[in-house]
Parts: sequence; C-alpha cells; structure tokens
Amino acid sequence: MSLRAFDVVVIGGGPGGYAAAIRAAQLKMKVMLIDDRKAEDGKPAPGGTCLNVGCVPSKALLDSSKHYHHIEHEFSAHGISVKGASIDVGKMIERKNGVVKQLNGGLLQLFKANKIEFINGRGRLLADRQVEVSTDDGKETVQGKHVILAAGSVPFTIPGVDIDGDHIVDNVGALSFTQTPKKLGIIGAGVIGLEMGSVWKRLGSEVTLFEAMDTFLSVVDPDVSRAAAKAFKNQGLDIQLGTKVKQAKVNRSKVKVTYLDGDKEKEATFDKLLVAVGRRAASDNLLAEDSGVKLTDRGQVEVNAHCQTSISGVWAIGDLVRGPMLAHKASEEGIAVAEAIAGQAAHFGLDTVPWVIYTDPEIAWVGKTEQTLKQEGVEYRSGSFPFAATGRGLAMGDAVGHVKLLADAETDRLLGAQIIGPHASELIAECVVTMEFAGSSEDLARIIHAHPTLSEAVHEAALAVDGRAIHKAN
Repeated sequence: MSLRAFDVVVIGGGPGGYAAAIRAAQLKMKVMLIDDRKAEDGKPAPGGTCLNVGCVPSKALLDSSKHYHHIEHEFSAHGISVKGASIDVGKMIERKNGVVKQLNGGLLQLFKANKIEFINGRGRLLADRQVEVSTDDGKETVQGKHVILAAGSVPFTIPGVDIDGDHIVDNVGALSFTQTPKKLGIIGAGVIGLEMGSVWKRLGSEVTLFEAMDTFLSVVDPDVSRAAAKAFKNQGLDIQLGTKVKQAKVNRSKVKVTYLDGDKEKEATFDKLLVAVGRRAASDNLLAEDSGVKLTDRGQVEVNAHCQTSISGVWAIGDLVRGPMLAHKASEEGIAVAEAIAGQAAHFGLDTVPWVIYTDPEIAWVGKTEQTLKQEGVEYRSGSFPFAATGRGLAMGDAVGHVKLLADAETDRLLGAQIIGPHASELIAECVVTMEFAGSSEDLARIIHAHPTLSEAVHEAALAVDGRAIHKAN
C-alpha cells in the first residue's frame, strides 16, 4: 500500500513550525503539520513552548503583576489614591490561561483556512524523508518531498535538583502558582529567571536569584548590565552572582538549597524553587537511527546557512539549530525555508535578530556590543541618550534607562543597538530595520521623530554618535 504523500511535512507546531506550514500552504503546497502538545482538557494546543508555557503566558503575568505594582507603588505620584487593593492570583492565572487558549484556537483556525492537515501526535523522521506519526489512535507513516524539523527545545536540568512540579519547578510550574510564594528561589538570572522573578516580586514574594556567572547579563552591553542591576536591586530582587547550587531538597513543604558562594558552602530555604538555567534542543526521539540527519555535540541538528541538514530535502529550524533560541528567529527561519522549497530567493539574517527581556525596565538589543567589537578589533563610535531627558519619559513617570548605538568609525554603518527603558521591546525595531538596510547612525539622525515620544531617545542617541545631541550636554 502506498504511503500518503505531502509536499511538506512539518514536525513541531511552535512559532517556527506553524509559520513554515502556513507559508508553504500559501505557496500552494500540500502540507501536513504534526504537533503533540495537548492542553489540560486534552485538546490540541499548537504554538509550542512560546505560546503555551513561555513567551505569551509570561507576558500576560508580567502585565497583570505590573498593573498591581503600579496601584500599590506608583499611582500616588499621579494623584491617584487606591485603598484596599488586592491580587487574586487564581484569577490572574485564569486570565493567562484564557489568553493561551484563545491563541491555540486561532492557530487551529489558520491551519483549517490554509488547508493544512494538522495531526495532534508525535512525529519521528525515518529514512528517505518518511515520517512516523504516532497518535492516540495508533501509528501511520507518511512520505514528504520535504520535511521540516521544528521540534523546539526543553529546559535543562541540573544534578542534585529534581523538578517535582510543585515545590521545585521549571518555567511551566512558575507560570501556574496558585498563590504567591512567601520566599521564591530562582536558579539562573537570565531571561526566564528575571522575568518570573519580577512577576512574583511585584506580587509580594521575597525573591533570590542564584547566578553561577560572576558577571550579570554578560550578553548585553556593560552600561546596560550596570543599569539593569541597579534597577533590579532597587526593586528588591536579590541577585547572588558567582553562586553554584549543589542540591535542593524538599522537607515539610520547604525547599532547602545548598550552594557554593565562592569557596564557602551556604544554605537557604524557600517555599518554591524555580530552575531556569537555559534550554537544549528537543532532538531526543526525533530521528530514527537510519534517518541520516547529523547532530552536533550539543544535540542540535546540524544545518548550513540555509537550514538544510545533511540529508537532501530535510530541513531544521528554530531551537533545534544554531543561533539564539527565540520565537521570532524560528518563525523567520520557517518562512525562509518554505520559500526556499518553493524556489524563491529566501532571506534570513542571524546578525539582526533582536533580543528582549520583558522586565521593568525592559531590555532589548541587536547586533554587536562594545565588548565584541573590541574583541574583533573593529573601530567604532558610540552615542547614548537617557530617557530621563525625554519629555515623554518624564510625563509617563517611566524614565529609567537609556539608548546606546554603536556605529562603524569609518563607514558610520550601524553595528549594534542596546536599549534599557520603557517599551524597549518596541523601540528596538527601528534599529533592526536600519541595520537590515545597512543604514548608518546618520540615517537615524536625519529621520524626523514625533515629539514627544520615547523614540526621540533613539534619534538623540544617533545624533550623539556624531557629538551633536540636542538635549544632552556632549
């Protein structure tokens, strides 16, 4: 009996997988999308980690907790008095779940509208671009002219710390606490740790973050790192650098953490402990031994610059492959692969992928930092501008942070941008566009920005590269 055949079979329904499937369907290809995630009610829950237990639900909680924090601590400065404010954690979680469910349903409708055959099951690549599909009803093998691997990633675990989903949790558990923990410990002061720490600190938790590295947020510009550390300290986040957790044990509903601070062994006790030490490619059980697809030493799928694997017609994208583990990076890779399969001139650039940490203040960056430019021996000029010098920032009562731009000393081409402050996640897009079009700091400086806006800080930082910022003493 012949196998059912598809132009494209996609394994994984996260931001990369579903974007690839939809774009391939738009290009008139016959598409099957396989994703095994289910909601608590047993219904399909496409959208991957990002939609279900990552980007989207965390932002819902960040916004809810920020509203509460504003009522408690900031509205009085605007002449607004609120008495007896309280937070219903259960309702906050219910709202978060509702946002996720609505988006799950929206994706299923998009699959239907684009005539994509969606299978709620697990996909495994076999030889010759065949895919074994396992569902609650059994197994089927299908044939793909092309197969796109988009299985995403899973959290790292650490020796001596066993996640039980209740007292010791990963990001999934931290998104679903039924009440605010009095004391919350977090292993890892990266994106997940800082965002989840911010949520529960705003709601009343005493939060301690254990970071193994001696440098805080080493991936960002040192000026941004220092500003962020100061802001988080003022908010009450206790960030312990250079600390390595040896073990965590649950005893009488408390978590006892043993850690090394330098060469000294110390202990701390928490109500909840979040393990947020990064993620790894979800390549386990994805490939049959005879699939022919090669993995790296880190368990990632080996691909070239166009996301092609070692087997013709098999592609891999997103968290499975090299590059940052970011939803928008995965989506653009998926779209580029679908277009390449269709014979179009697909484009995707890893050098202009923006990063964002949705804390308060927000942190966003793209391109090079000063330390990388120095390491590479690139001559550059820099310009920065504080939000405290913008009329809009002061009027909003949200003026912490600054914009910093880096440009090539000879050509003035924009090489990097770092923003810490209000709406940094939105403001970074202007810098990304400039870099994509090989623009210069002078290009940004010559563009008229509306007044009063936060984007004027980008404008003034561009002017500052040439030492001619208007609202800052140079």
